[in-house]
Amino acid sequence: MSRQSKQNSSRRPLSKKTTGTDKRKPTRQGGPPARRPKRRRSAAPRINFEQDGERLQKVLAAAGVASRREAEQIILEGRVEVDGQTVVELGTRVDSHTQSIHVDGEPLNKPKLAYFAVNKPEGVVCTANDPSGRTRVIDLLPPDVGRVYNVGRLDINSEGLILCTNDGQLANQLTHPRHGVEKTYEVQVAGHLDVDVLKQLRTGMHLAEGFVRVVHVRIKSKRKNATILEMVLDEGRNREIRRLLAKVGHRVQRLRRVAVGPIRLGEMPAGVSRRLTPDEVRKLRTYVRDASARPSRDATNVSRPTTRQEKLKTRQRKRLAAAGKANAGRAAKQKVSRPTKAKRGAR
Repeated sequence: MSRQSKQNSSRRPLSKKTTGTDKRKPTRQGGPPARRPKRRRSAAPRINFEQDGERLQKVLAAAGVASRREAEQIILEGRVEVDGQTVVELGTRVDSHTQSIHVDGEPLNKPKLAYFAVNKPEGVVCTANDPSGRTRVIDLLPPDVGRVYNVGRLDINSEGLILCTNDGQLANQLTHPRHGVEKTYEVQVAGHLDVDVLKQLRTGMHLAEGFVRVVHVRIKSKRKNATILEMVLDEGRNREIRRLLAKVGHRVQRLRRVAVGPIRLGEMPAGVSRRLTPDEVRKLRTYVRDASARPSRDATNVSRPTTRQEKLKTRQRKRLAAAGKANAGRAAKQKVSRPTKAKRGAR
């Protein structure tokens, strides 16, 4: 057999699938055919997953269709339509006042919007359901207002102004940090604060959640062993004022919120609620809209690390803050004690 015939016989004949019937082309002669790339299916359009609005199951529960858990099951079964489109995802956010919502083909009843200001006393909780049976903020409202909820929170030891409404969109705008709604507090602390402490509060410091600072702080008056401060914050971290002042060495004796945006507490007695006037609601909406248009106050710009060494120091400070004052103090004592021992040995 000649050399040419051996080469021809050694070649692997193409199968019928690769010769005419299959559209796939082989990558090399005798090799496996190349796979056709799979086409990506376009994702189905979602209704609304923006921050504004309320979760659909919460809207259904507020309208009295079912409980929150039962409403989730109704959504998963495909029985809910929003603007004519069936919704089966639990994370969907809707605006019940501007969008058309149907359950099993029946339109959802739209609740009448209600806005209240409450002067929360000390000892009252802001939770919607308290197993201990303590007095809640919503218990201070008239009994015929329907289902409303408080906007934001005040801890059980704090008092003052808190807003209640069933307007989910406005409530979300008032509580979301990106809108920067300012809240004013009157704080009585133990001892007298000097200028350096006020400057430190304005400059900011690290807590477990990150870097925080107050928008404004000033001394209103002084007493024998206490100081009355006016503090303004534009975010709502858990017990933020108490933790900030504890970090600079001053214990909070009394904390009272006196304003939320343009709404002020005034002379309202403790434990009393009142409806907001249409003019107050209009001012509140205008304030939120203007606050959203303003550039956000980036607190991290104050001490943003640039070099790698500064970043490592910042991380270390955050770890110490998360571990607590005890661990931070213990680490500081170890740093001080080491050179002291070395000096004693040298002597």
